[in-house]
Amino acid sequence: MKIRNIALVAHDARKKDLVEWVEHNRAMLEPHHIFATGTTGSMVARILPDVTALKSGPLGGDQQLGALIAEEKIDFMIFFWDPMTSQPHDVDVKALLRMTVLYNVPTACNRATADYLITSSLYEDPDYKPFRKDYSLYLQRFSDNDNAQDNLKIP
Repeated sequence: MKIRNIALVAHDARKKDLVEWVEHNRAMLEPHHIFATGTTGSMVARILPDVTALKSGPLGGDQQLGALIAEEKIDFMIFFWDPMTSQPHDVDVKALLRMTVLYNVPTACNRATADYLITSSLYEDPDYKPFRKDYSLYLQRFSDNDNAQDNLKIP
């Protein structure tokens, strides 16, 4: 079995749901390394042995997690978000979800999808690695045209 890096995130109204899910799936989660934002991290650390607690989401935890995703250090994310409550850091949440799509990180935003992820045969497949889109052409888009790059320089 390959040890996975799993991100756990929950909005305040969904923390209890996520903790219940973690308790129910403790045996499946225990061998893996968990990254969790703020209070969620401290709650999950009471159940699982290997938890890295990041900052609270609104205080930068979402960005910390996004950075780990960009560094390809997160294998999948469980994010129990609250669709019924306006979040003051909604732009951070959208940015985090954008990163999971950009880097093709399997992401569950509700319990049913989280159950599907954790029970998938790919969950324990040590050879499975999600396809990562190659963005090298995007990154090199100005290398063939120095004039276009010069146009971006601030005088």
